[in-house]
Amino acid sequence: MKLAHLLLAAALPATLAACSSEPGTPQYGENPQLPEQHRGLLPNMTIADPAAWGDSRPTVPEGYSISPIATGLKVPRQSLVLPNGDILVAEGSGGHAPKLNPKDIVAGYIKAKGKTKVEGGNRLTLLRDADGDGVYEGKGVFADGLDAPYGLAYANGYIYVANQGELVRFDYRDGQTKASSAPVSVTKLPSRINHHWTKALTISPDGRYLYVGIGSNSNVGERGLDVEVDRAEIWRVDAETGMHRPYATGVRNPTAMAILPGSDQLWTVANERDELGSNLVPDYLTAVRDGGFYGWPYSYWGQNVDPRVRPQDPAKVASAIRPDYALGAHVAALGLAFSSPAMGQRFAQGAFVGEHGSWNRSDPVGYKVVFVPFLNGRPAGKPVDVVTGFRGSDGKTRGRPVGVTLDPRGALIVCDDLSNTVWRVVPDATTPRSPAGATVPENALTGAPSVGPTQTPAT
Repeated sequence: MKLAHLLLAAALPATLAACSSEPGTPQYGENPQLPEQHRGLLPNMTIADPAAWGDSRPTVPEGYSISPIATGLKVPRQSLVLPNGDILVAEGSGGHAPKLNPKDIVAGYIKAKGKTKVEGGNRLTLLRDADGDGVYEGKGVFADGLDAPYGLAYANGYIYVANQGELVRFDYRDGQTKASSAPVSVTKLPSRINHHWTKALTISPDGRYLYVGIGSNSNVGERGLDVEVDRAEIWRVDAETGMHRPYATGVRNPTAMAILPGSDQLWTVANERDELGSNLVPDYLTAVRDGGFYGWPYSYWGQNVDPRVRPQDPAKVASAIRPDYALGAHVAALGLAFSSPAMGQRFAQGAFVGEHGSWNRSDPVGYKVVFVPFLNGRPAGKPVDVVTGFRGSDGKTRGRPVGVTLDPRGALIVCDDLSNTVWRVVPDATTPRSPAGATVPENALTGAPSVGPTQTPAT
């Protein structure tokens, strides 16, 4: 620990020097204006200073309320709403990448300061609201002994779980509260080094194919490209046989995926590379093309070349697809869920994105859940804040949102892996609903909220 403090102190002059040239505003939307690259010895870093929620809770817009439905968990990351309304929560923390240089040591120390001290549970917890009153009085372990579970999916009587090194499944019957047997392996997943250990997961509407997000083993290939084989990819896996192939490549860290309702179109959020400045490179939300290449490590946001990569590959750069929607640099998007009219007119059509929050920016960003409005199946407008207050104006961080899930009955489920809480956001009874197929109101398309946010009182 003393070594980390010494290295941090030594790095501060370079960090502060870089601050003076920072662009001021993060970039959002379909056509962000990307700033010039700014490189230094270390990225700008601001520690997330954890604090307890106490009597407060996150802020939601007027007409909505938020409540904790589970506390005292062991690093909740992603959740899944089962057909009967039960909620399954994946709890765990993985990764075992070696620290190769002083930068790795310092960055690891900084990031660890903003995390929970609770050890990951390596389990699935099931939450049940038996009487439908919004209070989940049932809480129990569905399965344990897993290996850093993260992605979850359900189809055709199976619950699928993406551990950090293996995709497995459990038999499931409606209403079951505990796994009846050990998990069955579907396929092994890349686990060498596991710099990005999280394995995101979703499933096709017919239940035939699973999509697994596999992050890179480095920031920008500094460990050597040989360790990046099968990394920075999205796999398509046959749910019955486990046979798989790369569905998309060059996606640095696809952290959450979902299928656009009414279609077979896969979407993902991705965390992009660091150390090119506070406003580079934007994390993004994008539709995923079968066979598409998204730039990593050679380029970003299409054909913007990263000069740090050796050897360069102009042909790969020329083929790189530009993502659909920039979320802003370093917001650390880790959750994705498409909405429905049950969430009210303001949030009827679009995607909720959980932003875990930056560590490598002098002015922190993220630490919230945003809504990206959609029109005709495409992003349309600025992101709208939905759940905020995880990081306060006092610099204290009380929570960090990860996975977001939509309960079809009309609730947004948010996993918070700092306070180890699962939150539930619901529209009030008087909040206007949109009929299925209705268009998004104009103010949602411009990003202007209908009314200002309000702090929900504690109970």
